[in-house]
Amino acid sequence: MMTATPLASTPQPIDLLIEPRWVIPIEPAGIVLEGHALAVDQGRIVALLPGDEALARFAPRQRMNLAEHVLLPGLINLHTHAAMTLLRGYADDLPLRSWLQEKIWPAEAKHVSPAFVRDGTLLACAEMLRGGITCFNDMYFHPQESCSAALRLGMRAAIGITVIEFPTTYAADAEDYLTKGLAARDQCRDEPMVSFCLAPHAPYTVADRTFERIATLAAQLDVPIHIHVHETQHEIDESLQQHGMRPLERLRRLGLLDPRLIAVHAVHLNADEIGLLGEHGCHIAHCPTSNMKLASGISPVADMLAAGLHVGLGSDGAASNNRLDLFREMRHAALLAKAASGDATAVNAHQVLRMATLNGAAALGLDGSIGSLATGKQADLCAVRLDDWLLQPCFDPASHLVYAVGREHVSHVWTDGKLRICDGKPLNIEPCELLDISRMWHNILCS
Repeated sequence: MMTATPLASTPQPIDLLIEPRWVIPIEPAGIVLEGHALAVDQGRIVALLPGDEALARFAPRQRMNLAEHVLLPGLINLHTHAAMTLLRGYADDLPLRSWLQEKIWPAEAKHVSPAFVRDGTLLACAEMLRGGITCFNDMYFHPQESCSAALRLGMRAAIGITVIEFPTTYAADAEDYLTKGLAARDQCRDEPMVSFCLAPHAPYTVADRTFERIATLAAQLDVPIHIHVHETQHEIDESLQQHGMRPLERLRRLGLLDPRLIAVHAVHLNADEIGLLGEHGCHIAHCPTSNMKLASGISPVADMLAAGLHVGLGSDGAASNNRLDLFREMRHAALLAKAASGDATAVNAHQVLRMATLNGAAALGLDGSIGSLATGKQADLCAVRLDDWLLQPCFDPASHLVYAVGREHVSHVWTDGKLRICDGKPLNIEPCELLDISRMWHNILCS
């Protein structure tokens, strides 16, 4: 009697198999994999497994061999004002209040329009994608235009519904800002790459009644609240004079401290306030370069992490940075934490990589779909080439990403499994168009 020979299992067809030298998945924490491959199908991660197993299990329609690269999740810029890329270098070497009141707000009053926001955000998205950023959390006017620019370049965006009390060319008062922002949210409801946040500008520009309305809306809509807070000592002194309490205490009394809160900058925090933020599960958007440039101070990030706070990284706008570059933010975050704490072990490379990816996703409520290379998540990915002679030798790819490489070493970027940057070149827009936009607005702003 003859025994039938079992048929070999047929490899599973998939869209893409990426074969890098190293993979840093972020989850589990602190590991670097070598000789592994990432399988992607229909925009999602199917598996992360040893390369030989991947070739036996899958039949990819496309294979990408990245022999000298490290693959990691796309970076998440937890705080920016994307359209302000048009104001890069417009007002430098000034403290925050002078920078805002004497230069930025007058320029915005004169020039901000739907076209300004669309064009500025388009420039910002191209710059961020080129540097490995696949998702950004924005706070600016005309949110529909920000949404359109992000979608054109295939970028994931959390769009802020900006709220302030005073009138601008965009809206007349706080209620008008909310009405227009919520209408934009309704228009983008079916866009899977877009989510929304409520974005009251800061305690010193938003009234108690408006904050109470925002707290109610955030609970009803289940969206984050994205706000500048404790950025400068002047802000705290002013709050003590006007309200008899520090800004964070005011937000607590108004019901804004909960896991939806993204506290941007959070430079001037005492131990009790760090504990308060941790107790309520709040998130921090740490913007080290902007904090340094505006002389706002050094955020106590090591203490925050020790207290269990979730800290993500933001670039702030290009007008106060002047780059939308999370590789530089990672480096500055790590080095400043060591210098401020006097502890060379504070905020190590893997912690900073998590801040730039999964922590940012968690703050936006998106950690179930992005932020790490876990099976089932969206394939938002970044590949960094490490064979440049200037980067040799490389003993630890995680260390290299934080302390050695720059955004110029990013070679490939994907969102939803679709290639957006290939060999350092954007695929959805020509650089000549970006240059034309820049030149046009430079001429307008100089006139």
